[in-house]
Amino acid sequence: MKDLMKKLINNLINTSGGSLAEFATTTALMATLAATATPKLSEMAENSKREKTMNEIDKIMSQAQQFYQDTADLEGRGRFPGQGRYDMCVGGANHAVRDLDESTHELEKADVELDLFGTYDATDDTWSGGTFTGFEESNAGGWLSVFGIDSEASIPDNHNLHDDDEKDVESTDPTECKNCQGTEYTGHEEWTNAFGDETLSSPFQDGHYIYRVIPGYGSGSNSVPPILYVADMEHPANFNAVLTP
Repeated sequence: MKDLMKKLINNLINTSGGSLAEFATTTALMATLAATATPKLSEMAENSKREKTMNEIDKIMSQAQQFYQDTADLEGRGRFPGQGRYDMCVGGANHAVRDLDESTHELEKADVELDLFGTYDATDDTWSGGTFTGFEESNAGGWLSVFGIDSEASIPDNHNLHDDDEKDVESTDPTECKNCQGTEYTGHEEWTNAFGDETLSSPFQDGHYIYRVIPGYGSGSNSVPPILYVADMEHPANFNAVLTP
């Protein structure tokens, strides 16, 4: 289409003594082509952003997998950024609380699934579609910024995100950070360290990378690992990924 418009313009420039009718016809044709091309170009740009943000989310998940493996090797059990230990919740109604049984795990998992996927219909094995569709939604209050609200990563105004994670503090309370390993850094600091002090920005104007961690629970061979969810706040229900070690 671009070549056709260029050819028309060249013909218009090189034509001498053309009639006013010919000029009007050519101009009208060019306008029609431009009107037809604009939506297509816009669609191509949006598709490019969609592909870009999913690639960025994949990078975050790759670093999370490496972080989990490193902490498993160094600390004896893997965890994700923001977790003082593997059975602590990051985000949601139980942020920074340990799961002493599987109740918090199931509660927080159901909440995230409603945000990103909606309700599940076992009859035809389908999800209804997530309810978290933009940065201004109240759902954002259960999610944390990957790189921090005040980081260099672009973030929309009037977002409703959860406050940034704070350093976990060792506690004797079994529901808190007892026998913790991850007390040196906050969650967003651990993410930034994993990326070599770099941050990733969403290609969307209202985008920003956010995450939640569903706590693991149990011990020994009966332990269940934590689950990491990462999304782009542009439309979390459309742009997200899940990592279960």
